[in-house]
Amino acid sequence: MPVDVLLGLQWGDEGKGKIVDVMAPRYDIVARFQGGPNAGHTISFEGKTFVLHLIPSGIFNPETLCLIGNGVVIDPVVLRKEILGLELADPTVRKRLTLSRRASVIVPTQRFLDAANEQFRGVNKIGSTLRGIGPAYQDKIARQGLRIGDLDMPGFREKYESLKAFHEKMLKFYAFEYDLEPYEKDFFEALEFIKTVDFCDSENLIQTALEEGKTVLAEGAQGTLLDIDFGSYPFVTSSSTISAGACTGLGIAPTQIKKIFGVFKAYCTRVGSGPFPTELLDQAGEDLRKAGNEFGATTGRPRRTGWLDLPALKYSCRINGVTELFMMKSDVLSGMDSLSVCTAYLQNNHVLETLPYSLENTIPQYIEMKGWPSLDSTKEWDELPDALFEYIKMIEQYTGIPVTIVSIGPGRDQTLKCNTNKVQVS
Repeated sequence: MPVDVLLGLQWGDEGKGKIVDVMAPRYDIVARFQGGPNAGHTISFEGKTFVLHLIPSGIFNPETLCLIGNGVVIDPVVLRKEILGLELADPTVRKRLTLSRRASVIVPTQRFLDAANEQFRGVNKIGSTLRGIGPAYQDKIARQGLRIGDLDMPGFREKYESLKAFHEKMLKFYAFEYDLEPYEKDFFEALEFIKTVDFCDSENLIQTALEEGKTVLAEGAQGTLLDIDFGSYPFVTSSSTISAGACTGLGIAPTQIKKIFGVFKAYCTRVGSGPFPTELLDQAGEDLRKAGNEFGATTGRPRRTGWLDLPALKYSCRINGVTELFMMKSDVLSGMDSLSVCTAYLQNNHVLETLPYSLENTIPQYIEMKGWPSLDSTKEWDELPDALFEYIKMIEQYTGIPVTIVSIGPGRDQTLKCNTNKVQVS
């Protein structure tokens, strides 16, 4: 069986967690392939809301094995807290979770380095979540990081002390003040807890599962426009958030990928620094933030808000090879008389219909679309208002990719699947 990939097409926070939760019953394995505890995947059902940072969003399906892949950086303290919190609702969580031995471990001094780097940048800070993600990936590339598999190997403490000593020299250079002792105590206690979770050679686990005809969904974190190579560099995350990252983050071949599901909001948001062409800095942006409850699930920071950016969306679809689009938070735009949609950029007197290398001096070019009424009473795809179908049709024509799921609220039952019998308005 092939692997399907689900990922975000904007600057993160698109609603990937909800969709993975809805789709999980179709899959034997749901596997996170990159990122770390900077992710915040929110899932709501039966009147309860959960925020997942490291654990794959398929964890609430009792028949699905959840894998944290080798491309992920794991903070043991965060993972322990997350597991214990979920076990209050479902004591079987740990039995359905496995960690790749090749996944990197975030150590306490990496969190301090993250903060020190941001402090050093001053006004040019990139908006890090300060979770130690960047330094953990740096140490991975520098071939000096610690991995989950090292926990079972002799000499782990010596490796840890060597890495800590290296970090302390860097922190001394930054003249950064910190108190390591309480963080270190929690870290080693969490490591003992993590040893109660199953470790695996994830690449072999997935390949064997595929040979046995099992289904696998690769779950991405953050979004395409935060990709280390193809995002709005340097205001990006430290990993490969695109579909190619699923190959290196799980140990699968490109030929084993079949469907690529791209998740996007009906508008745009961004957390932290960096360019944002369609950002709304007026009352309309504040109203959109309140209506969409746009505050970071991980940091609590208010998200910047703006209109849908079609050139950026098409760019993301291209480099990911997206086969289906899932549009989230359509309900947030309900009740507006009209909506603006960016269809091109004006940069240095040139009209651009794709995302340029630099977004500096970029002026979005808008078209106006008719708004739609409340979706509170909508239960089926066919019941969506015509104005919303016009919006969907416009997106499909621009990207060349079908929109097959529309989300109209946070609940599982507010996820509408395309009914091809519906004739869209012309």
